[in-house]
Amino acid sequence: MDLTDEPDDTEVVVRTDALTKTYAGRRAVDAVDLTVRRGEIYGFLGPNGAGKTTTLRMLLGLVRPTGGSARVLGGHPGTPEVTHRLGALIEGPGFYPYLSGRANLETLARYRGLPHSAVADALARVGLTDRAGDKFRSYSLGMKQRLGVAAALLGDPELIVLDEPTNGLDPAGMADMRALVVALARDGHTILLSSHLLAEVEEICDRVGIIAGGRLRAESTVAELRGTSRLRIVATPTERAVATAQRLAGRAAVDVDLGDPAAPAVRIDVPAERTPELVAALVADGAAIHDVRRTERTLAEVFFEMTGSAEPEPTDLLEAAR
Repeated sequence: MDLTDEPDDTEVVVRTDALTKTYAGRRAVDAVDLTVRRGEIYGFLGPNGAGKTTTLRMLLGLVRPTGGSARVLGGHPGTPEVTHRLGALIEGPGFYPYLSGRANLETLARYRGLPHSAVADALARVGLTDRAGDKFRSYSLGMKQRLGVAAALLGDPELIVLDEPTNGLDPAGMADMRALVVALARDGHTILLSSHLLAEVEEICDRVGIIAGGRLRAESTVAELRGTSRLRIVATPTERAVATAQRLAGRAAVDVDLGDPAAPAVRIDVPAERTPELVAALVADGAAIHDVRRTERTLAEVFFEMTGSAEPEPTDLLEAAR
């Protein structure tokens, strides 16, 4: 569900309507309604096998949908008038290993009828000018990924589609790639970025679509997905604190964070104005208060809730309070 206002067609770069792909009776992508707005970094988030790459392939015209429809840059995916206005890096770059980085891009530019100046510009934007003469097979993984992005940049496309661009990179390479994506968006490109790395999406994306089991579970800004802050209280005995919190806020609003086994925290979904009431009730019930603060849910917590991939629930403390 998108919690923001519905954009008009002039603001939309990608829109799908019940987009579906079935393989051998199994729905890899199931009725996905997705909207990417002009000028944003859209994070397409999901676990491996969730349907991310299949969806992107349909948007690029590489795979024909079984059902539903998609519009990209106002046209049909895969048509010449659309493909020359977008660039893509899907499932890693593929280049001739015996050619230099520059020669590989020149081959692509010639095929697309682009001037040599387009190659020089793309190499400069990804920071590969100094290594452009080296053979592709000598490149590190990070350099290969950057050359793949350079290929996607040929012709200065309006929309850039990147499928797991940081996959396999070390932390420094991941940071460089994130900085590059942000710079591309700042230069006016629209970025559709698929990833299974929660921190990456949370750090750089304007809006997020979460897909699991082929279905789009949510689409909104990171802040809206994370929702309002929660009350976090460390109190002993923990079982008594859980019981009091459940009595005042309801069982569904209470869980326990066992990140620090020596001092488990009780998390309660209640408005900030109810904090004094809950603290007073805990003290009245004989609990010793060690820490009280408001915290926000992480994107990881939201993701696990929506995809059913959460870590085991700390049921022992919750059950003890029931």
